[in-house]
Amino acid sequence: MLRWNFLLLLAALPAAAQNPTTMFPPVRGLHEMVAAANNLEVEAGFRMLTMGGNAVDAGVATALTATVTEQSRVGLGGEIPILIKLAGKPPIAISGVGVAPAKATVDWYSKRKSEPWEPKEKAPAPIPAIGIHAALTPGLVDGLLLALEKYGTMSFAQVVQPAIESADAFPIGDEFAQFLGELARIFPYWPESFKFFYPTGKPPYRGDLVKMPNLAKTLREMAAAEQSAQGDRAAKIRAVHDYFYKGPIAKRIAEFSQSNGGLLAYDDLANFHAEMDETRSTTYRGYTIYKTGFWAQGPVMLETLNILEGFDLHGMGHNSPQYLHTVIEAVKLAFADRDRYYGDPKFSKIPEEILLSKSYAAERRKLIDSQKASIESRPGDLHASVAMVSGPGVSSDKDTTCVNVVDRMGNAFSAVPSGAWIPSVIAGDTGIPLSVRMESFVLTPGHANQLAPGKRPRVTLSPTIVMKDGELSFVMSTPGGDNQDQALLQALLNIIDFSMQPQEAVEAARFQSKHFYNSFGFHEFTPGQVSLENRIASSVADRLKLMGHKVDYDEPWSNTSAPTVILKAKDGVLMGGADPRRSRFVFGR
Repeated sequence: MLRWNFLLLLAALPAAAQNPTTMFPPVRGLHEMVAAANNLEVEAGFRMLTMGGNAVDAGVATALTATVTEQSRVGLGGEIPILIKLAGKPPIAISGVGVAPAKATVDWYSKRKSEPWEPKEKAPAPIPAIGIHAALTPGLVDGLLLALEKYGTMSFAQVVQPAIESADAFPIGDEFAQFLGELARIFPYWPESFKFFYPTGKPPYRGDLVKMPNLAKTLREMAAAEQSAQGDRAAKIRAVHDYFYKGPIAKRIAEFSQSNGGLLAYDDLANFHAEMDETRSTTYRGYTIYKTGFWAQGPVMLETLNILEGFDLHGMGHNSPQYLHTVIEAVKLAFADRDRYYGDPKFSKIPEEILLSKSYAAERRKLIDSQKASIESRPGDLHASVAMVSGPGVSSDKDTTCVNVVDRMGNAFSAVPSGAWIPSVIAGDTGIPLSVRMESFVLTPGHANQLAPGKRPRVTLSPTIVMKDGELSFVMSTPGGDNQDQALLQALLNIIDFSMQPQEAVEAARFQSKHFYNSFGFHEFTPGQVSLENRIASSVADRLKLMGHKVDYDEPWSNTSAPTVILKAKDGVLMGGADPRRSRFVFGR
């Protein structure tokens, strides 16, 4: 009889309570949580937390391990923007984005010859998409060192240990192995890279044991520089910076660059420092959203939210034709401003107060026709830059990874490690892959993002921290190139406007507008183009086509971004979301 009553009780429960609604099981905990791209990265961060470290220690360890195990998306010579929120203190930003070498001028690239791997029958992109002539100064290392020194608690030797262990040997992931197979034709141009990635002469198979002895040696040398340095913890961490940027590693990178015709020189490395920055923020329906400055594309989400605040999105219905049309049109307007006005504020005057103001958003909101899609790029008339120039080719979308951590004390770390992805030039015997982020500059005279020596390119990388009533609410970031802030925006709206939990929010079907000037390669403009995952009803796609959108009705999980989210509920419960579209992993307790 008791068994029968129990079965009746189960039958009375709502279907949603019995049947999981997500592909990846929701992860929940009470103490701490780490989200990244694979189990090795998450374990690295979680190891620091179990050793007593904070979210920053864990985030740095996770990112360092990613530069070993996920070189399909990031390498040690890449770049990283970071947002940090310590309990009881306001969020801060760190720019770990490298700068153009002193020899990297508009004139040099205007006269450049095609690289051997570029198609001879077509005009090349203004700046090469791969190779040594696309290399910035490495920014990621000092970005992580600055975060560790100022906001962490552990030594560099401790946080780099998991990365060293992985460099000694790790089972290669599916994507990394796949990319090495697909790109094998490129690497023979760079003998050091070929030896590094193909020690047996052929690509590894997924799950094969991979060893990177030169990279492991470099990481050990960096840890040893800290251990042999004099002074307090901060001085010892700065010794790691000096060893990398002014010592033996810098000299070896510079010598390799010079002997292979690169522009990167010793002085470029010796003069580089990551920078602290103020976050940029806006409010949306009682929440405060924090992003980096205008040297990255993060403020584009803030402007979009300011525009969307004037619409009843919940009343429109999730992924309804009117909802999607409204959000897509708001995204187009914000990205038009990104394409016109964003750049390194140290070199270009950015009208940021106007761009992030509620009054400006109200004027922009009026440009949205509720029944018709816009086809032009429509930046505001702010007299601060010149128009982008659409190139004649098609750029390959570049990508990245993401790291998010919340610890038991309420500290939060959100970062987007990127750059130096394969196919990468390995700088001699250092094992360090060089970045190719130079291609995100434009050569257009008078543009805010025009190339100049010592300048940061405007990057797509976009970590996010969200607060409510003065307390941490959630952190989020994603890979995806230009699509990052579109995917994050939709996940954020799913949480705030539609009360989804993080795993539901990252899995929900998404759109991806391509109505912007590409941040890479040819910087081409693709007017009106938008892709929809076909889990969105075909009738919705048909309605959007009638409104003038150029719709690609794609595969059900085809969106190119893959966010992770860690949300802290009012009762202290941590909820994680890891997008199954690509390798994402979250663990907490």
